[in-house]
Amino acid sequence: MRNRYPKIPTKDLERLIEVVRRLRHECPWDRQQTHQSIRHSLLEETYEVIEALDDNDINELKKELGDLLLHIIMHVTMAEQTREFTLQDVVREITEKLIRRHPHVFGSHRVRDAEEVTHNWEKIKMDEGRTSILDGVPKSLPALLRAAKVQGRAAKVGFEWRKKSDVWKKVEEEHEELQRAVRGNSKRKREEELGDYLFALVNYARFIDVNPEDALRSTVDKFMKRFRFIERELRKQGKDIHHSTLEEMDGLWNQAKRKKGHRW
Repeated sequence: MRNRYPKIPTKDLERLIEVVRRLRHECPWDRQQTHQSIRHSLLEETYEVIEALDDNDINELKKELGDLLLHIIMHVTMAEQTREFTLQDVVREITEKLIRRHPHVFGSHRVRDAEEVTHNWEKIKMDEGRTSILDGVPKSLPALLRAAKVQGRAAKVGFEWRKKSDVWKKVEEEHEELQRAVRGNSKRKREEELGDYLFALVNYARFIDVNPEDALRSTVDKFMKRFRFIERELRKQGKDIHHSTLEEMDGLWNQAKRKKGHRW
């Protein structure tokens, strides 16, 4: 198995670590950063990796994974400076966890399929000391993705609708409650009911095997492409979008929808 992979780039990794350590000592900007101050950048780099995956751009993926690796090394270097943990601790812990959670690979346990692997994975996590199957779903996840994760976890222990039609009835019920809230005067109630409606839609998305986060991201991308088409066409006509009418923009929107050869 080992011969199928390139040699582990030990020297290159050591060089990256030394570069980051030097930056922490000699660069005024890098020296003043903390775990919290670069938190948002870590999230941005993660999304850029996802964008490269969505675009199936392998060259860009290589670059973005490098940026993500930089953040990992940066966080580790900060922890080493305060003697909280080391890179060796990080590597050892993830290695041991992978071995522990794959007894069908590194032990004598046998599994029938990927579904049983997932079931065992969740059981092992509970055996490791978690008090709820919902533990480990980060609060910082995008809300649609977090909702799907929470619902999926609950479903694994049987807390689940039996029929897709019942799930849709729940969507319709939440829609009606949202409409009643819209007719009222309470913003808090409107927010609550909209949240319930979105949560029900996410649940239905799971039943039709659609990732709601991917679905919405795709729709946002589609909207942006069509809107940029409107902007380009208006510029070609010598018009300023700020002074264009809704009818003009709507006509170009429909033109963008009719364009062949584009997933618009």
